[in-house]
Amino acid sequence: MSNDISALTVRKLTVDLASGFDRHWHSGDAYRTMYYNALSMSFPVGEQSFIDSVRDTMDRLPDDARYDKLRADIAQFIGQEATHRHLHGQYNAQLAKQGLVNHWENWATTRIQWAHRRKLSPMYMLAVTAAYEHCTAVFGDGALRYDRWLAKAEPKMRLMWRWHAAEETEHKAVAFDLYRALGGSERQRVLTYLYVLFMFALESHAQTINNLWHDGSLFKPRTWWGFTTMFFGRDGVVWRSTGPMLKYLAPSFHPNRHGDPKLAENWLEAHNASWRAVR
Repeated sequence: MSNDISALTVRKLTVDLASGFDRHWHSGDAYRTMYYNALSMSFPVGEQSFIDSVRDTMDRLPDDARYDKLRADIAQFIGQEATHRHLHGQYNAQLAKQGLVNHWENWATTRIQWAHRRKLSPMYMLAVTAAYEHCTAVFGDGALRYDRWLAKAEPKMRLMWRWHAAEETEHKAVAFDLYRALGGSERQRVLTYLYVLFMFALESHAQTINNLWHDGSLFKPRTWWGFTTMFFGRDGVVWRSTGPMLKYLAPSFHPNRHGDPKLAENWLEAHNASWRAVR
């Protein structure tokens, strides 16, 4: 089966992270920088878990031509997530050189290992992936839609984050569609999402605070002004993301009914000199 039937493209981004980046690369704002850094710290382990969850369940799809496109999308999803994992590994190596400590990776690894020891079902792990994919899709849509989210970031960091945002927007329905195709329960989908949403909020802020501690900016008033404007200012994350996040709870929810795919398409077209297709 060819991946030509999938609309997804695996890309390699042309960006140099090995040369490093400013300690406060996001507009000189410690809080914004350390929050995005915290997100990056979760990705290598998180993306690998997402890859594993779809690999562990995709063979359950019926041998039916109706699912050929979904199979092709899964292959491309895995490729996109693998490139994200690789690039954020480089990003995180620079953060370690700056003296930051990645606790989120350890928290996520511990939870995944616990799930395996408890022999939690592959469908549960797939529900976790679908839930996290909605979170990343909402943030991805925001990063492309609201210019002020990244407008003042260092150019190569803005490029990297919006590329990641575009691809998260592209493949946001893959894990969800696989879960639905395999008959995943609505109750498990919703309860898992509530758990994921709680853990994401808790761990993203815990890692951010730890980053600020190591950065030496935790107790500076300017840091917490950055927090206030990021989450509660004009186009703040709370105002722009809470509604889309909660839509996942609706029985009629489907990822493709929310967000605007043109945001990703237009951004990728406008920046096509910055990436090349791998497959």
